[in-house]
Amino acid sequence: MKTPDARRPRPGSDILKTALRRNIGAMTWGTVLMGLYQAGETAFPIALGLIVEHTMQDRSPGALALSIGALAVIITTVSLSWRFGMRILQQANTTEAHRWRVQVADCGLEPVARDAGLKSGEVLTIATEDADQTADIIEVVPLLISSLVAVLVAAVALGLADIRLGLLVIVGTALILSVLSVMSRRIGSSTREQQARVARAGAKVADLITGLRPLHGFGGNHAAFRSYRKVSTEAKHQAITVAGVNGAYAGTATALNAALAAGVTLTAGWLAFDGRITVGELVMAVGLAQFIMEPLKLFSDMPKYVMMARASAERMALVLAAPPTAAHGPERPAAGGGLELDCVRYGALRALKFQVSAGEFVAIAAYQPRAAADLAAVLAVKVPPHAYEGVVRVSGEELAALSIEAVREHMLVNPYDGEIFAGTLRTNIDPSGTSRTVAEAVEASMLTDVVALHREGLDHGVRDRGANLSGGQRQRLSLARALAADADILVLHDPTTAVDAVTEQLIARNIAKLRRGRTTVVIASSPALLDAADRVLVLDEGVITAEGTHRNLLAGDEEYGLAVAR
Repeated sequence: MKTPDARRPRPGSDILKTALRRNIGAMTWGTVLMGLYQAGETAFPIALGLIVEHTMQDRSPGALALSIGALAVIITTVSLSWRFGMRILQQANTTEAHRWRVQVADCGLEPVARDAGLKSGEVLTIATEDADQTADIIEVVPLLISSLVAVLVAAVALGLADIRLGLLVIVGTALILSVLSVMSRRIGSSTREQQARVARAGAKVADLITGLRPLHGFGGNHAAFRSYRKVSTEAKHQAITVAGVNGAYAGTATALNAALAAGVTLTAGWLAFDGRITVGELVMAVGLAQFIMEPLKLFSDMPKYVMMARASAERMALVLAAPPTAAHGPERPAAGGGLELDCVRYGALRALKFQVSAGEFVAIAAYQPRAAADLAAVLAVKVPPHAYEGVVRVSGEELAALSIEAVREHMLVNPYDGEIFAGTLRTNIDPSGTSRTVAEAVEASMLTDVVALHREGLDHGVRDRGANLSGGQRQRLSLARALAADADILVLHDPTTAVDAVTEQLIARNIAKLRRGRTTVVIASSPALLDAADRVLVLDEGVITAEGTHRNLLAGDEEYGLAVAR
């Protein structure tokens, strides 16, 4: 079992610190280059002011050529520093977002589920949107520092012309940031709520897609649509609220920045008119007043992006910091071995007790579908051992004492609704590419006709959820995957409900032949599978009420005959 990593970040702030710490190199270079870019942008109006000042005093062609050369150097510096600085930062941003996506996905795919209280659609939103917004902190910090550099250079340059101009920039910037920092808190709380509602809408979509066919079957699609429309409308209204808050923030920031630029321009004009600064210094001041709008805008946007990144990081922490639903031991089951349930009580199961010897092929005829589903869930370790009474033993070892990874390697429980993934027939049968029994599994599951239909054979493309396959083909593909895994203990839950009787008969015989000498349990009511088993256990009202061969039970148990006859 994968135990929770003690080094994993807990709160959202620790996630942001982790992101910053492991990208310190890229951020340093990005900050240097973006600082150089902002310094070059700031130097341009300063250079213009100096050029005007000296040109009026010395009108020689040499001075003009030197001025043009200086401007060319500044423009080249601005262009190259922006290009390479943003390349470094965006590469680090994309890489960091990918790391968090992988980490969230890893938590979702761990053998032991995490108690995060989130649905799969919500986890998907966290692994995509929240991971991207969290990684934005990699760009935010260098841009914040570089914008600060630009504002300070502008303030110093204006202060050298007249101290009042420098003080005006510094005081105005402080006031703008104070106002916007208060507004950014509202953005953070609104964004958290928006992400939560979008995630709930995503979870609803995932649920509806999974149950689309049953919903159509009993006419529940309209009610499902209304349910989705409700959560989607809530997400839309919250998105509009966030957009309104962001709009108010952006409008306020633009207005305050423009007011500061106008104040600098008017003050510089008054000082020039009064003779306290020269014409060149006036040109410089007016140019800086126009230029300072960009770094001020970036500088004032940073609190908003920081709050959004923190809100997303806190949502990621819901998954990354969630404890496992159950703790398992470190032991591994012995090779081979059998399966035993001793007085297991869970759901519809009532003191269920039976034993399957090593190498035996046993079928369980469950009269109640709920009991079959509960038994499959217990054996698949979807139910933690502390959630049910009794003991499950695998190869003589109690399930609670075994490593869950080792249990999954040793015992495979294939559900009746096994997922089909986008890819090919081959990648669905053998996802890891290590199975040596793919051909035998294809033949045993009677998937040969599907392979033969297509020129690509096993490399024929399969759409997401097997959309280009029939129900029977999807079921046989899932069965082929289970057989190709060649597990020591194989549990199949209703593996042939979507195939015709002739194919079912052939599959039953093939499973018995392929799994000879390996422990196999089939939970089904199929006469063909029941007949192929070494013995049949009758599961009724949560307990085993009878056992024997299929034919003996047919001859001596009328209720059994009525339950399994087709």
